[in-house]
Amino acid sequence: QVQLVESGGGLVQPGGSLILSCKVSGTIFGYVMGWYRQAPGKQRELVARIRTDGTTNYADSVKGRFTISRRNAEGTVSLQMNSLKPEDTAVYYCNLQDSRLSSWGQGTQVTVSS
Repeated sequence: QVQLVESGGGLVQPGGSLILSCKVSGTIFGYVMGWYRQAPGKQRELVARIRTDGTTNYADSVKGRFTISRRNAEGTVSLQMNSLKPEDTAVYYCNLQDSRLSSWGQGTQVTVSS
């Protein structure tokens, strides 16, 4: 069973930056990788996704501020988050999926506050 472990969350001031990382226990080659987030009282939402060919898509709320990347050989996917806002506060989850499988990490808390 594939395992995903997120890291890099924490407390940051508005306007600051964080890098989230997700390490997968196996290869990520052939899988779509994504970052999702869930704020208190809200549904989990897609933040960014990167496909096997490297194409990406982002939630409108993070376009121009967040960048997703992947390293297939290392089994990692990262999310560079810049110009953070209080509304970015949430638990961030890494996701791996294809037509047969969807796996989640345990999540990492990101809090943007002064």
